[in-house]
Amino acid sequence: MTTWVIKIGTSLLRGNDEYTTFDIINNYCSYISRAQKNGDKVILVSSGAVGLGCHKMSFKLRPKEIISLQASAAIGQLHLMALYEKAMSRFGYTVAQILLTRSELGSRNSYKSASQTLKKLIEWDVIPIVNENDITSNEELKYGDNDTLSALVATAISADQLILLTDIDHLYSSDPKTNSKARPIKDINNSKELNKLELANEQTTWGTGGIKTKLTAAKIATESGIKVQLADGRVPETLGDLLEGKRVGTVFHPHPNPIGNRKSWLAHAIKPVGEIYLDDGASEAITNKGASLLLVGVKKINGDFISNQPVKVLNTEGEEIAKGICSMSSDAIKIGINSTSSATGSPLVIHRDVLVLTNE
Repeated sequence: MTTWVIKIGTSLLRGNDEYTTFDIINNYCSYISRAQKNGDKVILVSSGAVGLGCHKMSFKLRPKEIISLQASAAIGQLHLMALYEKAMSRFGYTVAQILLTRSELGSRNSYKSASQTLKKLIEWDVIPIVNENDITSNEELKYGDNDTLSALVATAISADQLILLTDIDHLYSSDPKTNSKARPIKDINNSKELNKLELANEQTTWGTGGIKTKLTAAKIATESGIKVQLADGRVPETLGDLLEGKRVGTVFHPHPNPIGNRKSWLAHAIKPVGEIYLDDGASEAITNKGASLLLVGVKKINGDFISNQPVKVLNTEGEEIAKGICSMSSDAIKIGINSTSSATGSPLVIHRDVLVLTNE
């Protein structure tokens, strides 16, 4: 049995002269149902609510204001789920709607709750349809296209594979639309290759929008031991090939030593509320010796936070080296830094169990 998370982008769901949006969804669902019947489990992360809402309202142009996009999503999400429910019911399957925001996944309790709910649904042989809750969150509307969300869902349920369906057949070394010498990339074998590709794409226009978020999603998933495949979803049969185990598009190979579910949550789901700057000795101890962070190694802090909130950890050059859950409030840390007490021992700021390195 293979547990799949499949992300379908908005551009793939737009109807055309040949196929309606329902035709496209129905084709995808036929392959998903076949995988289910073969004993696999599938979770679908689907964009498209805003586009369908705009279509329902007969808008000629996509609105630019966030509130109009959110209102369009409120209309379109209902239609989107109705199309998936109609399609999957033809193949004998029930669907469930899961609306999530990044801020919700930043709470450990909410993250665990979402994980347990998704696992229960696939245990019942139900197809969860996950989407960013655009009505209450504008993150996806401004940045995301659900790529990062699909990777977080994949890590939350310890999926075997993440499929990113998009409108290109591979990742390329540069934008193939503007560079005839752009070469397709068939394999990303390790984190070094992925980091190099991320850096290269940040320095060009090819690094904005959809490609950038897909690289981020691949990084999150592969760090957690999940294989990622990026492929052209404009031909629905591609999904059928992928679910049958065929090699299509670009393959991101999983890290041989996954960081684990909790560490992945710390690294990627939480939103830090403050910053802690370390001296060289503390940076070395955290980075290379597996140490917890003690107050004696803290030089300064930014932000106001209470205990048990997430923070960034930075070295003397201001580079982020870790994230973690701080066991002291910002006020307590400031008092400790300024204290002249010679008492033995140093208070614990971040325990190693809730600290994850982010510069590897």
